[in-house]
Amino acid sequence: MSETPLLAVRGLSTFYGHSQALFDVDLAAGPRGAVAVLGRNGAGKTTLLKTIVGELKPRQGQIAFEGRDDTRTPTEQRVRRGLGYVPQEHAVFGRLTVRENLVVGAMAARDPSSIDEVVALFPKLGQRLHQAAGTLSGRERKMLAVGRALLTRPKLLLLDEPTEGVWIGVIEEIGQRLKELAARISLVIVEQHLELALAVASFAYVLDRGRVALAGPSEEVKRDPQLLRYLAP
Repeated sequence: MSETPLLAVRGLSTFYGHSQALFDVDLAAGPRGAVAVLGRNGAGKTTLLKTIVGELKPRQGQIAFEGRDDTRTPTEQRVRRGLGYVPQEHAVFGRLTVRENLVVGAMAARDPSSIDEVVALFPKLGQRLHQAAGTLSGRERKMLAVGRALLTRPKLLLLDEPTEGVWIGVIEEIGQRLKELAARISLVIVEQHLELALAVASFAYVLDRGRVALAGPSEEVKRDPQLLRYLAP
């Protein structure tokens, strides 16, 4: 990457007990744009995001955000400094309405008007404001989770499987929304849908058994003859 990275991960090694999940992983994300993290199930993608956000502590390596070493910084402090995270599951409060979910997110930013910005980005949410989040479609829950994270005004947003469980017919719509976000902030996207990930992201990393197997501009990674080998079940 030619730009000074907003996020710089160097030599990251993370364990679950005595089992090592990440091996000396490097990753960088610029101030704007999207980076894709690809790989088969169990490759270490979610572990990487959880380590970056601080839910897991690395055994070795460094996580620098805006040039500051945040390797041991508590998660809540990382969020206050501009790191957003949308996990793969349990990202919305199912018993609360869409509006109530958004109000919870807006509390952190102390700017209720920011809800209007989220509704402008995701118009479908504006039609569901009084509906319980647990009754939304898969696509709408994903949009709500992303929207709520955006209310914290993140500089960098980590997205774990934003199209998982979403009807194939609306994946293109989600991709378009992610492109719009990438023009404004930095995204790191873990995604199984290869075409979407490489269309949204300008740079891609492919993990295999906890190691970076491929890395480079998305178009180069897409053409790499080894790519499908690392994505096959």
